[in-house]
Amino acid sequence: MRLQLGENARMALKNVRENKTRSVLTIVGVVIGITALIVVASILVGLDADMRGYLNDYGADTLFVFKFNPGLHIGRLSNEERMRKPLSLEDAEAIRDECPAVREVVAELFARLVGGPQPVKTARYKGHEVSNIDYSGALPSYPFVYTVRLERGRYFNAAEDLHRSDVIVIGHDIADVFFGGAEDPLGKVILVDNIPYTVIGVEEKRKGQFFKDQSADRAAKVPWHTYQKHYPKDDENFVGVSPYAGMKAAAEDQVREVLRRRRHVAFDKPDNFGISSAEEIAAQFRQITGVLAILIVVISSIGLLVGGVGVMNIMLMSVTERTREIGVRKAIGARRRDIIWQFLTEAMTLTGLGGIIGVLIGFLLSMLINLAMPALPSSVPIWAVITGVAVSMSVGLFFGMYPAVKAARLDPVEALRYE
Repeated sequence: MRLQLGENARMALKNVRENKTRSVLTIVGVVIGITALIVVASILVGLDADMRGYLNDYGADTLFVFKFNPGLHIGRLSNEERMRKPLSLEDAEAIRDECPAVREVVAELFARLVGGPQPVKTARYKGHEVSNIDYSGALPSYPFVYTVRLERGRYFNAAEDLHRSDVIVIGHDIADVFFGGAEDPLGKVILVDNIPYTVIGVEEKRKGQFFKDQSADRAAKVPWHTYQKHYPKDDENFVGVSPYAGMKAAAEDQVREVLRRRRHVAFDKPDNFGISSAEEIAAQFRQITGVLAILIVVISSIGLLVGGVGVMNIMLMSVTERTREIGVRKAIGARRRDIIWQFLTEAMTLTGLGGIIGVLIGFLLSMLINLAMPALPSSVPIWAVITGVAVSMSVGLFFGMYPAVKAARLDPVEALRYE
């Protein structure tokens, strides 16, 4: 059987070489379908790894607490969500003091979210400017909750927060734009929203390329009470909760109990706040990309269907062209299953070749995407390669079955008479 399959494959490749144009036109649908699958799979896998790296860099077990669900949102917030009362510094302190499973808590203060775009904050230093920065006031516990690593300097302490000192810790991208490698940022005074701050620390670059515009690389963190001094009307707080190891579920339950009590939520009413984590946000992201993947698979299936019809057409033509050959083979003892396997092997070799070409083109496009758009990660997984080739060969098996059976049923006498 192995020798027979090898012989059939060699015959199929010979037919491809002898009919190059026809073969290429036949498998072009398969090539397009497999290429689309490989490219989409590589982008989705890369984005998933990028998202997980970005979120896990803040702590895999860290809980994110906000007045509505801090996960990924599709569509607009409801009126009830927009009108919810913000979390307060006292809420964060109550979580820290009343939840035994909680190791540390941080609150970030910024402008009130009312459903519209946030005001754009700009940082300036001499002739340089960085817009749309992540500017907020944070408690000194911020680096312990979000595992912040400093490239230079230090984070602000409780005394600086208490005395509302005008000090700031900036992200890697801001420091790179302002100072590059030629100037030490520590001790320099920069303007954030026209307020002067002294730089005391620079954060290391965070993981995650595609989501970097929303990451700490564009951060400008000042002490919580310093921010409140300059913006007394801002009262929106985002709370981060770091649980003890292995106590994430218990910490979430305790946080929910404390906030429901403090926000006067009746026992039969839903939460008027949201709790999420890196794991849950990543799962939401996978659901969104999963829907996109299904859509792309459906579109790619059209290309595979077109390619399959083309394969069936060329195999039927091949049966007609080789009728006398089939008659000779059957006359000298070839069985029906031998004829069937001959044509099935040829069909699978043809579509398998299309699948391999599609995989190679997909690899090339993935590399081009990484070169052209470094912020859009793309990585071809081995399972996508195996699936692509297997699907392409399955197309040949399915659409080659009818021509193969038709060839096997030819009467040898009539076949030998065929001109």
